[in-house]
Amino acid sequence: KAVVSTQSTGEHVENGHLTEKVVFVRETRLTTLFSHIMIGASVFLIPYPLNLIPIPVLYGLFVYLGITSLGEFQMWERFVLIFTEQSLYPPLHYVRKVPQKIIHCFTLLQLLQLGALCLVSFGGSAYIKMFFPFVIILLMPVRERILPQLISDRHLNALDGGH
Repeated sequence: KAVVSTQSTGEHVENGHLTEKVVFVRETRLTTLFSHIMIGASVFLIPYPLNLIPIPVLYGLFVYLGITSLGEFQMWERFVLIFTEQSLYPPLHYVRKVPQKIIHCFTLLQLLQLGALCLVSFGGSAYIKMFFPFVIILLMPVRERILPQLISDRHLNALDGGH
């Protein structure tokens, strides 16, 4: 989290064992403030010093950041479940509440939507790329009207978020 806390601990004897117990917590927002100041200061690196960094290095950095953050996305977790034996599924809340077939169906529908977004955004023609906002807007009726006809509301609520 962005809020860094410092804590005062006190020693506490319980059943003959000495344990440390948090007595008081002082929160400080200085770390967040300094990190945002540094981010803002990076604006001054544009145009000259930033041009010294080779483009492949930046691409590698962004690929690394993307791959390391994949584990935090539920869609990626569900994609991996497609190739995982059901007895080895992790104890996630939606795995307990939703049948395997519906989990995979929902994941494949989301992958189709992601594929449509990629086709429009990475399409060769600038005219195709202009339709990207419209495709984003079309995803809302797909979620609100089409998916509830295919998957029950109870299962959608379990799959749609970190409830």
